Amino acid sequence: VFFRFFRDEERDYLSRAWLIDPSVVEAKVEEKREKLPWNGEYYVSFGHREDGTSRHWEDARRYGFVSAGGGDWYVRTLKLLEPGGRIWVNIPGVGYVGVGTVIDGPVNVGEFQVQSENGKMVPISSTKLQGNIVKPGDNDPGTQEHLVRVKWLHTVPVDQAVREKGFFGNQNSAAKPRTAKWVHTVDRLKSLFGIANG
Repeated sequence: VFFRFFRDEERDYLSRAWLIDPSVVEAKVEEKREKLPWNGEYYVSFGHREDGTSRHWEDARRYGFVSAGGGDWYVRTLKLLEPGGRIWVNIPGVGYVGVGTVIDGPVNVGEFQVQSENGKMVPISSTKLQGNIVKPGDNDPGTQEHLVRVKWLHTVPVDQAVREKGFFGNQNSAAKPRTAKWVHTVDRLKSLFGIANG
């Protein structure tokens, strides 16, 4: 809505002009406010960086994890992810790249072990990675990366990420969304990724 002020001799006037019908605006606001029961599916935001200075999606696919770091604000929502829970992973600005089941976590990057080529369990920090999860360039000094172990059900490379108008997005590292947009996103991704209900 736009307002204009007019003066006519000693009288003042204020007019308004709507770009969108007020009833439509109210309906959209109500829709955004509507909270649905949680559908049991978690949202995860994965901050992939192609230049190798931070976490890299191919490392997460290979070793079965999602991660966040840079301070408590980014890490604390990872604690929402309970073992057995299903996660849908989105790279902000790129699209959805995977769905998996939470196994463990979150743990400090130094405690996260993976199977090496010779079959032994070793710290992930001792493996050859495409990204940098030990000291990511976008993490403040003294803030460490935390990893959640995941069993992948389906993943795609970054260049095959799924992004559609109307998909859910969120700035938190992990979330338990309760919106119609989230239900739509999960239903659509289940179809695209060939994931059964339940």
